[in-house]
Amino acid sequence: MPLPILYSYRRCPFAMRARMALQYAGIAVEHREISLRDKPKSMLLVSPKGTVPVLCIDDIVLDQSLDIMQWALEKSDPDGWNTADQVLAQSWIEKNDGPFKKILDQYKYPNRYPNRCLNQDPNLSHAAVLRTAMELMLQPMELALESSQFLLGNKTSWVDIAIFPFIRQFSMVNPSEFSGLPLPRTKEWLSHFLQSELFGMVMNQYPVWVE
Repeated sequence: MPLPILYSYRRCPFAMRARMALQYAGIAVEHREISLRDKPKSMLLVSPKGTVPVLCIDDIVLDQSLDIMQWALEKSDPDGWNTADQVLAQSWIEKNDGPFKKILDQYKYPNRYPNRCLNQDPNLSHAAVLRTAMELMLQPMELALESSQFLLGNKTSWVDIAIFPFIRQFSMVNPSEFSGLPLPRTKEWLSHFLQSELFGMVMNQYPVWVE
C-alpha cells in the first residue's frame, strides 16, 4: 500500500505540530519538503490554498494541521494525548491560532507591520507588541504551568504539542529578550519539548522535493 503523502516545510509551526503527531502515532508518510517560493503543482492541485501541511491519504486530503493531528491520534494514541479536557483545550487553541499568531507575525516581521499591533493602533511600538503577547498568552501559560507540568495536567496532551512550535518561534525572534522575561515555568516547558526525542525526530533536514 502506498504511504500517505505529506507536503511540509521544516520551519512552519503548523507543519511541525502535524509532523509531531504523525511521528508520535507511528504513522509513516512519504515526506515531500516544499519550497515556499516554488510550490509543487501536485500540492496546489489537491489543496489550492497553497499552505502546508497537506496530508493525502488515498482519496482523502487533510490540509489543516489540527485535522492531521486528530486523524493521527484517532489511529494511535499510546500515551493518551487526546484525553484532556476538550473545552479547555479548544480555548487554548483558539487563543494560540488566532490573536497570538497575529501578534507573533508582527513581532517576527516588524517591517511588514510598521508600528502596528493587534488592535491596529498606529502608536504601538515593538515593545507594545511584546507586552500584548505577554498579557494574552505567555502570562496565562505561566500561571497554568505553576500548578501542573503541562498545560492541561501532569502529562503531555495534544494541546502542548499544538502550541509548542509557536512558543518556540516566539522565543527565537529575539532570544535575549525572551530569556529576560519572567517566565521560568514556560521556559522549562519549552525546554522539555525542545530536548525531546520526538522533536528531534521531526526536524530532520530534507531536500526540496522535485516533481
